[in-house]
Amino acid sequence: MSNPQLPLHLHHIPASPLVLGCMRFGGEWDGLPITDNLVYEGHQAVEAALEIGINHYDLADIYTRGKAEHVFGRILAESAGLREQIIIQSKCGIRLVGDDDGPQRYDSSGSHILASVDGILQRLGVDYLDILLLHRPDPLAHPQEIAEALAKLHHSGKVRHFGVSNMGSEQIRLLQSYSNVPFIVNQLEMSLDKIGFVEAGVTVNRPQALHNVFPYGTMEFCQSEHIQLQAWGALAQGRFTGRVVDGQRPEIEATAQIVERMAKERGITSEAIVLAWLMKHPAGIQPIIGSIRPERIRACKDAVQTELTRYEWYELYSASCGRRM
Repeated sequence: MSNPQLPLHLHHIPASPLVLGCMRFGGEWDGLPITDNLVYEGHQAVEAALEIGINHYDLADIYTRGKAEHVFGRILAESAGLREQIIIQSKCGIRLVGDDDGPQRYDSSGSHILASVDGILQRLGVDYLDILLLHRPDPLAHPQEIAEALAKLHHSGKVRHFGVSNMGSEQIRLLQSYSNVPFIVNQLEMSLDKIGFVEAGVTVNRPQALHNVFPYGTMEFCQSEHIQLQAWGALAQGRFTGRVVDGQRPEIEATAQIVERMAKERGITSEAIVLAWLMKHPAGIQPIIGSIRPERIRACKDAVQTELTRYEWYELYSASCGRRM
């Protein structure tokens, strides 16, 4: 069975199965100015992504303290017609230390959401976002206030679609109960290293469930509500694709060896195997590639066409969790 069609298509968004994460655009998280070299690096990353069919780009207002969006805006300005070819999503809701007089905190107040979107659009140099995500769950958020802000953004045309990041099913359900605009994305950390999304279901009624922090029922809820699950950290920071893993837990090394073997057997890259493992899940997970290196981006191109067998999927899962089923 081939990978399922992405739920985003149900919302008339022709999204590619893979997303390029732009967190590293703009260099360091400092106040230094953006150089031409940083813009060139961004161009190279976007060109590599386009080469392998990626049309979906993920940003956030805090990435490199706003420089990521500035760099992406430069790329758009220097690439005629690119804006119309791609899907841009960004996030808001985190205030960093140094941004104002307060502590680092989450802020999903209506006023902050509205001001954040204006800043995002200005830095990108665009009139609208395809998708806006609320970056983290704010314990002081008022659902009605959020709903009113999102309605204003939608009505004004500044944001076409909405979603969340790092939220469980009940948090999404609460927000949706107040909002007339649907939440169509939930972005969570999921990878062959961060397997909590699988463990949440597999360990039901077993002692291992006590140690899993992934919110139980979230995968099932998102599937039933046609909410696209996106995986940040999908490549697990290279732990299974060539990064030195000495000193890490033995399951990492064992899993990396299996990934390498499967890649050699198919004549493809280890990156393709790691992403194909995620995409095998029936929820139709959309992995985010968080690299700015063109060769690393291109190494992911075969993931969409790679279909692991049930045996291979469980072999990798068992190696990663370090126990038999």
